[in-house]
Amino acid sequence: MKKRFVLLLLLSCISMFFAQARQDNAGDKFVGAWRLVSVEGTDATFHFAYDHPTGILTYDRSGWMAVQIDIKGVRKPFVNGPTAGTVEEKVAAFDNYVAYYGTYTVDLKAQTITHHLKDASPPNWRGVNNVRWFEFQGNDRLLLIPRENGKGGVIERKNATYTLLWERLK
Repeated sequence: MKKRFVLLLLLSCISMFFAQARQDNAGDKFVGAWRLVSVEGTDATFHFAYDHPTGILTYDRSGWMAVQIDIKGVRKPFVNGPTAGTVEEKVAAFDNYVAYYGTYTVDLKAQTITHHLKDASPPNWRGVNNVRWFEFQGNDRLLLIPRENGKGGVIERKNATYTLLWERLK
């Protein structure tokens, strides 16, 4: 009886170790730098009109992330130099670029990653949680699907049409 108990305890410990390792490895799959490949659909919350967007997304092992997206893919330099933009030039630059950073958490069961924004180019995004469904396509592609419906609710994954496809940088 004692041997059986010890064996059961040992097997329980081993299975817990491997379950934790599998979860850590899945979270580790995000770590690195990603290049924006494509944006499909329209963001229900922010209604960005993407046109040849470019961007980079990074996740590090300590749990921090950052993203930058040039919505139009081409931003014009200020005519009178980098610190002498006109009001119109500054508005165009701001309206065509979005960036934020913060920490992130992964929920493997729900298949979501949450970006906990510490700060962002739009000041009212500070403190916001951006929840995304995620789907890996092999080891080098990451599909992120925002869950927000723009009205404080959640879109069901099967009905989500707005997606961002990222490719791992090597």
